[in-house]
Amino acid sequence: MKGIILAGGAGSRLFPLTLVASKQLQPVYDKPMVYYPLTTLIEGGIREICLISTPQDLPRFRQLLGDGTQWGLVIEYREQPKPEGIAQAFLIAESFIGADPVTLILGDNVFYGGDSFQRAFAEFKSGATIFGYHVNDPERYGVVEFDAHGQAISIEEKPRQPKSNYAVPGLYIFDNQVLEITRNLKPSARGELEITDVNVEYLRRGQLRVHRLSRGFAWLDAGTSSSLHEASAYVQTIEKRQGIKIGCPEEAAFHRGFLTLAALEALAQRMPRCEYRDYLLNEVVAEARRLSA
Repeated sequence: MKGIILAGGAGSRLFPLTLVASKQLQPVYDKPMVYYPLTTLIEGGIREICLISTPQDLPRFRQLLGDGTQWGLVIEYREQPKPEGIAQAFLIAESFIGADPVTLILGDNVFYGGDSFQRAFAEFKSGATIFGYHVNDPERYGVVEFDAHGQAISIEEKPRQPKSNYAVPGLYIFDNQVLEITRNLKPSARGELEITDVNVEYLRRGQLRVHRLSRGFAWLDAGTSSSLHEASAYVQTIEKRQGIKIGCPEEAAFHRGFLTLAALEALAQRMPRCEYRDYLLNEVVAEARRLSA
């Protein structure tokens, strides 16, 4: 399974913050926003990742993430010169995807709670898997309609009259048919290759699975100033209450076996003295040593 982080776009909803740095480089509490989708992919066992962004922002992502070896990953980069829809990511990353299945995650989505994604990655065999999340304002999103048996029967993008309250969050798992499907898409009225049209085609083929996420699961879209603040407040509250970190790629890579304990400790030791370093050394490394004693 390959992974794509789509971190492009103009970031106009976050203006003037995006005059300083791209949307996905903004802080969500104590980490750059892109750390959260990156960690989600790592937790799902994905080691080969392609980050897609604008030509002007890619150098900053390269500086931040490097080639991924510090986390036991391989990270590649592709340019999206002009934002022309989420599904455009598959055409941009076609050579990266090759003959493999692929997971696409949006760079401004923060997920926390449960193991729904990990189970979906592990159980995936073919077709497409997306998720349904209950929201109060479904008209802002792609919306899934279910029949009486809980089977998805329609998906609409930003409908004026939503047929359910289940929005599709920004994580999608596809088999390799996604390349052929995307190549045959026609741009929508707003001139974009819509991810909803990809999902609809899988639904038409009878190959779409929709997992409804539980009430205890949190999905935060940090694409506006208000939602960015809300996401930061949520992460701060959980981290302070539970003494853990959300969106920590070092910890996720260690727990997935991508990093040895010695490599994790060495990585943390190279960091400047800060709360993040202290967490890795005093919580993650120390706990692992206690458990192995």
